[in-house]
Amino acid sequence: MKIGILAITAGGRKLAAQLAAELDGAELVPVDDGIKAALAGAWRRYHGLVCVMATGIVVRAVAPLLRDKHQDPGLVVVDEGGQHAVSLLSGHLGGGNELARRVAAVCRGRAVITTASDVLGLPALDLWADGQQLVPAHPEVMTRAAARLVDQGALRVYSETAVDSLPAGLELVAEPAAAEIIVSIRTDWPPTTLLLHPRCLVLGIGCNRGTPAQEMAAAIDELLAAHRLAPAAIRNLASIDLKQDEPGLLELAASRRWPLTFYSKDELNQVAGLKPAPAVLKATGAGGVAEPAALLSSGNHQLMIRKQKWRNVTLALARAKFILSAPVPAARNT
Repeated sequence: MKIGILAITAGGRKLAAQLAAELDGAELVPVDDGIKAALAGAWRRYHGLVCVMATGIVVRAVAPLLRDKHQDPGLVVVDEGGQHAVSLLSGHLGGGNELARRVAAVCRGRAVITTASDVLGLPALDLWADGQQLVPAHPEVMTRAAARLVDQGALRVYSETAVDSLPAGLELVAEPAAAEIIVSIRTDWPPTTLLLHPRCLVLGIGCNRGTPAQEMAAAIDELLAAHRLAPAAIRNLASIDLKQDEPGLLELAASRRWPLTFYSKDELNQVAGLKPAPAVLKATGAGGVAEPAALLSSGNHQLMIRKQKWRNVTLALARAKFILSAPVPAARNT
């Protein structure tokens, strides 16, 4: 976790130097042009920021920089005496709470954590979901679920995926009607559902040379909509290595933030039980692309959706193994 340490007084600079020396990944941030300019310059460069100064100064300086908890760095404010390390911003996903604990340990002071789940000893739902590769159907899902967990002390979970274990405070139920959180790859749930999509679908894709990204995206959206599947459940795309330089495919993957996995014709031809397509075999040397690529990448032996063809695009879908487990991961550092 890359950490920037800022201070503006002689006493603050002394503590800042100590923190920079003892915290892994930490370095001092110059404040020669003022604290507002220093924080603005450091905002996207560091995963965590520690300000050795008054809270009010920091609040006024960062106000124009704030976006959301998914993008803002973890922000900790500590007094010059090192008595209190306050997690001020992005406590869970940004790692602010853990950073406050680390700062307090160095200073031999106290970490001040105000997030309700931590205070009550409940799991941090956003951290757990992030680590489990669960994507909220809507941005407000995690906020509503966390508030309900704090109010009730427990939440009932229905999952279409396998469950090894759940964190304390989450209770597995057998029927969706009894659940307050639903983990599903599908979209056809009531609009008020607290819905999380597991990233477990692998989309095999073949395309003609020069196919635009927009045409591929339209085919994918049509396929997913027809089967009521969530785009957020897509884990990655898979294709033949001849497509590693296909501009439209690379543009599509980048725009949707989907990783790409490629296989050689020999690897694709090793997948048994699929009917070869003569035209594909002639063009690529592989008996097929979309179906075997989806199966190889997913680790599954059965397709969820057999290949479907559009004018310039062929798609197939497989489901990778996905198991929910209890451990709440450490704060992300990327």
